[in-house]
Amino acid sequence: MQASDRFNINSQLEHLQAKYVGTGHADLTRFEWAVNIQRDSYASYIGHYPMLAYFSIAENESIGRERYEFMQKMLLPCGLPPERDED
Repeated sequence: MQASDRFNINSQLEHLQAKYVGTGHADLTRFEWAVNIQRDSYASYIGHYPMLAYFSIAENESIGRERYEFMQKMLLPCGLPPERDED
């Protein structure tokens, strides 16, 4: 692999990370990564009706109630963020 190939791959990765939030970046914390994963999952559950119907049957709730609960969970999917050290 040549140096130009590595540069091209890295520039493509940087482009994807800038374009799509969920792909992360070098300064992404573990908490932010977990929040992205949880929100993506909830959005997928809401967007795919058969999956939403499955959850509603499994929890014995209406589909509208499950959709509402998933949207509420998207606000703080992993709880409050950890305290940051101010440098």
